[in-house]
Amino acid sequence: MIKGGLGGGKTQSGLKFESRIDLKTAFVKFKDYTAKDGELFYKGKLIAKMYKKFDFYKKFLNSNKISHEEIISKRLLPDEAIFIVGSNTLFIVEMKFQEVAGSVDEKLQTCDFKKKQYQKLLAKTNIKS
Repeated sequence: MIKGGLGGGKTQSGLKFESRIDLKTAFVKFKDYTAKDGELFYKGKLIAKMYKKFDFYKKFLNSNKISHEEIISKRLLPDEAIFIVGSNTLFIVEMKFQEVAGSVDEKLQTCDFKKKQYQKLLAKTNIKS
């Protein structure tokens, strides 16, 4: 994306978008949802745990005794991940913003590869992804 910059590395609109949009903000707008310390509650009952970027590794994978170094060659940093407690399911959320044709459509092409990498990370657990 080029808007006042010399290439994708110089643009800031996507980073601004990602910094102001998150799952917590979206959920707590709904009645009976609250969030605290990365946990999401509905009517006071814990329903999900939310992780951003490095917290996915530091908190989620570590708490599940998963060492990514032994499974994949490079860390993938999700914009956000949400673990739904009741269904034992993990969702990876990538937030992308694009003003003109460019990099987001290319990033979307990697989703199959990334999904397979996350599935490798969770293969020895009973967590669905």
